[in-house]
This record gives sequence, structure tokens and C-alpha cells, in this order.
Amino acid sequence: MKIEIIKDDFDREKYNRVAPHPLQSWEWGEARKKMGIEVLRIGEFRDDVLKNVFQVTFHKIPKIPFKIGYLPRSVFPNKDVLHFLQIGGQRRNCIFIKVEPYVEKGQPSQSYHPHLVKSPHPLFPKWTQMLDLRLSEEELMKKLKPKTRYNIKVAQKNGIVVREMTNETGFNVFVGLYFGTASRQQYYGHNKKYHETIFNNFKEGIAHILIAFRGNTPLASYELFTFNDVLYYPYGGSSVDYRNLMAPNLLMWEAILFGKKHGCTRFDMWGSLPPNYEQNDPWAGFTRFKEGYGTKFVELVSGRDLIVSPLLYNIYNIAYNVRKKVMRMG
Repeated sequence: MKIEIIKDDFDREKYNRVAPHPLQSWEWGEARKKMGIEVLRIGEFRDDVLKNVFQVTFHKIPKIPFKIGYLPRSVFPNKDVLHFLQIGGQRRNCIFIKVEPYVEKGQPSQSYHPHLVKSPHPLFPKWTQMLDLRLSEEELMKKLKPKTRYNIKVAQKNGIVVREMTNETGFNVFVGLYFGTASRQQYYGHNKKYHETIFNNFKEGIAHILIAFRGNTPLASYELFTFNDVLYYPYGGSSVDYRNLMAPNLLMWEAILFGKKHGCTRFDMWGSLPPNYEQNDPWAGFTRFKEGYGTKFVELVSGRDLIVSPLLYNIYNIAYNVRKKVMRMG
């Protein structure tokens, strides 16, 4: 295998055919560039044919002249790729590169590297839930848990209608519901500009906005991704109005049918608690909701940190833990 930096004039269709996840897509890298983040694309080639891609973003640490790299949802890099990444990190004054592969646990794909350690602060959840979309609609309906099936029927009987609105109007409806939900549940992620930039780069084929309406009132909305025959559910939001009409339940069912219509073979729910989750966990509601659709719990390999500067890496983790404790005290 030959390892090379992929230049900006590379054929993006060839690149995307190899990318294993939307966060490795060419469009994701372009969106991150528009946010002022440095992007490095590396390719593994065999006989000049691209086999694997590794798209890394480099993030500045406020007030100090160092960066952190992030390699999300690639295949597990082999030792040669890790060495290449480490050199790239050194050139960019990087403390470490966080590696979170899109690889199920147990697959023989992990590589030994003396500076690759289990990440103490992963960004992605280790577990997700998957649904096989190769099943027929009837088979998928049978897999639903009884309460979920009942809630879908409640929504249908009460006239809830789901529409795709992958345009500026639909995006604004989605954003309103998403941030309303985030505020209620005290979940603070990315700002509106971030979501706007991602949507504008993804709307030509990857991002899809689905909205559940009662009349002209939007009650729930998802931003879905379709990429290389896989459907993803990264973001969603719902209204406090008419919660008894179960609009989110019908919306998720319609999302499943949407994925089948677009030729997707698998539905990745993006993240989940493990199957033996505590019922009082803050994320238990999300996990239980997804579980109602007959999904399978899937454990991915643990995130790793590729250490570029051992001394600074130790200092960084000490500072991170101190800051976390102070925030909890506050």
C-alpha cells in the first residue's frame, strides 16, 4: 500500500465511494474548511487505486499555540497510516490525534502502535443501534415493539403527516425544533451557523429534512444523512405542543421507509447507551425510543488517542480533568 496526501483537485466521487461514513465524506471536509478548520485527507492506494481514506481535522486550542487532531469514523488505520498521521501532527504542532473508527468491536482490524492509547475522553458513544433495511416493510413492522406500533397508529389516526422539506424553509423549521429540544433537555451542542454550514454542504444528496405536521404546525423534525447505502439519524427535535399525538414515533417510522425508498440497506441510529443501560440515565429516553423500532445494539471499537507529544498530552489530560471537576462544582 502507498500512502499519500489527497489533494483538493482529487475526484470527489472516487473519494466518497471509499469513505465509510458521512464524517469521512468530501463534503464534510469542505464544510469544516468553511468553519476555519484545517483538513488533511490521506489516502491508501494499491496500484494507484484508492482503497481507504482518512480525513483528519485539526482544531486550535484557545490561548496556546497547539492543536488537537480528530479522525472520526474511518476504518482502523494500520501502523503505516498511524506513522504518517503522527508526522502530520508533529508538523502542525499537535498534541494528539483522536481516532474513533467506524469498526465493530471484535473485527481483526486494530493495529499496534506504541503511541496509540485508549482515549480517556471519547467524543462518540461506543454503542449505536442498527436496523436492517433489507427487510420488507411488513417484516420491519413486525419488529416494532407493541408500544411503538401503537404510538404510530395514534399519530396516523390524529392526522399527523410527514413531509420531506430539504430546503431552506425545512432547515429553518428543523433548527427551531432542534434547539428548542436542546434547551429543554439542557443539551448544548453546536450553534446554528455550524448546522447551517453542514446542511448547505450536504443538501445535494446527503442531508434530508423530514418534518411531521399536524395541519400546518410542525411537531417534530429529523435531519437524516444517506451515504453509501446507509441511512443515519444524527439530529432531531420535537415540539412541546400536542405531545400526546406521538408525532416523533410516526416520523421515525417514515424515516425508515424513506431509507428503504432511497436504497439504503442499513439504518445507523448514530449513538446509544449499551443494552444494559440504567433506566434513570439522562440518555435512557433516547435509547429506549430507538429500541422500540426493533434495532440491534452494536458495539464499536473504543476510541484511541494517537499521542504526538507525550509531555503535553499528560498536561492536557490533567488540565481537562481539573476543568471538569470545577464545572461540576459550579
